[in-house]
Amino acid sequence: MKQNRYTERLINGIIKENPTFIMMLGMCPTLAVTTSGTNGLYMGLTTTVVLMFSNLLISVLRKVIPDKVRIPAYIVVIATMVTIVEMILKAYIPVLNDKLGIYIPLIVVNCIIMGRAEAYAGKNSVGLSLFDGIGMGLGFALALTVIGSIRELLGAGTFFGLQVTPSSFKPISIFVMAPGAFFVLSILTALQNKFKLPSATNGSASSSNLSCGSSCTGCSGSHCYAGTNSRENIIQTDKNTDDNGGKEKK
Repeated sequence: MKQNRYTERLINGIIKENPTFIMMLGMCPTLAVTTSGTNGLYMGLTTTVVLMFSNLLISVLRKVIPDKVRIPAYIVVIATMVTIVEMILKAYIPVLNDKLGIYIPLIVVNCIIMGRAEAYAGKNSVGLSLFDGIGMGLGFALALTVIGSIRELLGAGTFFGLQVTPSSFKPISIFVMAPGAFFVLSILTALQNKFKLPSATNGSASSSNLSCGSSCTGCSGSHCYAGTNSRENIIQTDKNTDDNGGKEKK
């Protein structure tokens, strides 16, 4: 049965292009907040709300925002959404606000949100952009919940605060400390590579719509590939310049 485009956007964000497991984006909150399944779930859902409404607004304004100032405009929209969400949490769910702390305002610099604004919401309809935000947000929440649950289970012997391991089990406390996040993420990534599952680390992830493929590691020398027609054109220009003794060949 053929999926409609809205369902495809949801499945794409949750599974096919999961921002954490497949695209390897948003690593700061992934590593810092996931000390428990609860924290991972809360952080993921908070980011989902910001992603939904920032995608929605950016898509609505995409024909109004001049192309040259689109990135600053996107940042203003995202920062506004984060500020509103933070104020709502402080007013109505202060416990959650205290748990996530400084990581709520840091959602502004989450590269998943800016990436979806630039790669999708700025070019597509309001409805599809909204569903893209929901799918990506739920995929991010799923990944953080899984990583947080594994760390909590191994580091504290609990699952969402409930004791599930026998009394003879001695928790490995390092898993709820900062190094534990790297251990769990590296193990999951190693398993993806071992079984050749889609992942940015084994080169099988879907490429971004950005001209540079969103890979900062591919940038070198004096050029930034973002905003150019294609990376191949820049490489060809560099080759022509070298062949012409340092002067660009017309």
